[in-house]
Amino acid sequence: GKMDGWTVPSNSAVKRDELHGFVYVLGEYHPPPSPPTSGKEEGLPGRRGSDGKLRGRKRVTDPTPPLDSDIERVFIWDLDETIIIFHSLLTGTFSSRFGKDSSKAVSLGLWMEEMIFNLADSRLFFNDLEECDQVHIDDVASDDNGQDLSTYNFGSDGFQSPAGAGSLCLGSGVHGGVDWMRKLAFRYRRVKEIYNTYKNNVGGLLGSPKREEWLQLRREMEVLTDLWLTHALKALALINSRLNCVNVLVTTTQLIPALSKVLLYGLGSAFPIENIYSATKTGKESCFERISQRFGRRAVYVVIGDGAEEETVAKKKNMPFWRVSCRADLEALSHALELDYL
Repeated sequence: GKMDGWTVPSNSAVKRDELHGFVYVLGEYHPPPSPPTSGKEEGLPGRRGSDGKLRGRKRVTDPTPPLDSDIERVFIWDLDETIIIFHSLLTGTFSSRFGKDSSKAVSLGLWMEEMIFNLADSRLFFNDLEECDQVHIDDVASDDNGQDLSTYNFGSDGFQSPAGAGSLCLGSGVHGGVDWMRKLAFRYRRVKEIYNTYKNNVGGLLGSPKREEWLQLRREMEVLTDLWLTHALKALALINSRLNCVNVLVTTTQLIPALSKVLLYGLGSAFPIENIYSATKTGKESCFERISQRFGRRAVYVVIGDGAEEETVAKKKNMPFWRVSCRADLEALSHALELDYL
């Protein structure tokens, strides 16, 4: 039979022969070599970083991630309707496909939408950055002079000038002055700090009473979607637990709301902020290109998504594509990962 689109049957009892296409394309999976047992330098407390600052003891429990060049397998994920259920709640697609209460679905979708944009606006500078969207968090880092931002007043630095500085971002490659670009870079640096501080504790970022509201919303969404997110998180965690594998996110959502979604859906531990790419401006193919340049030719790339765009780009680049159209596809993915087929 044709192995078109790399779709896996929707029962979770995946047998080896049903996955022969995957195994063939990827080559047999070789478990990563076990790390040397000698006391690795990174594990020593108080080791100085390259910038001369003393590093705390955190490194002991948090091993140094492998270099990009050492990564053997890169899993490129789509976000909406693959890992998280969001738009299809609002449009009614989810409820009609899976026989759910449509008014309940819409109200949860609207509630989540409100939380996503509230977090983006109140904590992640989306009002300032909406017209200055970037593909990647570090794209304007070269304009940052590294000054201390602990007492910096973002509200009064004149970034949103009367002339509407935002319009300077609209043209391709048109930038504001050096001073204005530095202020833009400061905002992205602060967003990165916030993400890294709260990626495992979005409740702390929301504070009360928003935190309780968010917990309730997450519970209700998991019930409505038959634990969709739980299944996605399981697959993500399996990949993360491997030494030489990495999860990367490519989403058509703008970068700042995408980060807001990642935090609110509890995906911060699955995706370091450096592994999140927004395809809003450039399209997914350009992002895939960038990712394959970053991790190199030796790595194997697997694309996981629900949409035509990522599937088309995956086929064009000879990357196997794992289609997610229902929860069972995520279960089958976890199963394939557990059995080392992927």
